[in-house]
Amino acid sequence: MDSVALAVTDGMLHFELALACEVFGSPPSSVTGQWYDFSVCGPGPVRVGPFRLEPDHGLDRLPYADTVIVPGWTDIDREPPGELVDAVRAAHEAGARVASLCTGAFVLAAAGLLDGRRATTHWAHARDLADRHPRVTVDPDVLYVDSGSVLTSAGKAAAMDLCLHLVRLDHGSAMANTLARRLVVPPHRDGGQAQYVTTPVPAPANHPLAELFPWVMARLDQPLTVEDLARRARMSSRHLGRHFRSVTGTTPLQWLLIQRIRHAQALLETTDDGIDSIAAATGMGTATTLRRNFNRTVGVPPDTYRRTFRARAGVSSMPADA
Repeated sequence: MDSVALAVTDGMLHFELALACEVFGSPPSSVTGQWYDFSVCGPGPVRVGPFRLEPDHGLDRLPYADTVIVPGWTDIDREPPGELVDAVRAAHEAGARVASLCTGAFVLAAAGLLDGRRATTHWAHARDLADRHPRVTVDPDVLYVDSGSVLTSAGKAAAMDLCLHLVRLDHGSAMANTLARRLVVPPHRDGGQAQYVTTPVPAPANHPLAELFPWVMARLDQPLTVEDLARRARMSSRHLGRHFRSVTGTTPLQWLLIQRIRHAQALLETTDDGIDSIAAATGMGTATTLRRNFNRTVGVPPDTYRRTFRARAGVSSMPADA
């Protein structure tokens, strides 16, 4: 069972803290195996917004966790507490994966974990982070950055995106999608999407594309075009593009490609279907097209992804046509 430790101290942002508790501390009802061993670690009773929080353990437990989450830090004008910085650094040196939510990036930067790395934080504080830590390459225009053992997210809704990304890495796309449905949020927004999204987490029926999204998801095996989507949404292609940018932060074709890739991930995780069959089921057409787009988006070929996921999950896999 993977352990996740939430590192807290006085002055943490309660939204990001509660979000991490909800994702890693509350398994979806469909989980039949083990979820995360989740705990809150702090120096003692801490004040988080209007609440008083009693941690489960001290900060000295962070190095024993597989993943350490650092929520947003309210007072970025002063250095974060040294004991928190030291504990986070020690956890990373011990082999923990460390992720910051929103301005928690200032804690990671103070610990030296972002030196020489690309990172992000809330766009309103990106300049401050870059000025105070010139060895960090700060990207203010993305939702989150995954550098392997160190991950950073932008603010608020982007913190949810990063948490779901971590669940996807650990438990697969299908489980991340199940969790997203429970939380009533989009199952995947690519980390490279812009932070400047008018409606970052649209309510199920509260935006112009509400009816279009499920229609598309039910037809991912078909060769859909922007014109097809615009016709279904009863608007011009240009108007459709503006709504997509407002609601999702990306273009219709990029959004459609991401949905096809995520569906391919789910099929690779949960079936023994061959690559040709998955290419057809996801609207990619050919195995060559699937491999090219999958490798570019996920970072590994689909057959490698399947073997890695099955090995991590302890599931044997029949050979698929490669």
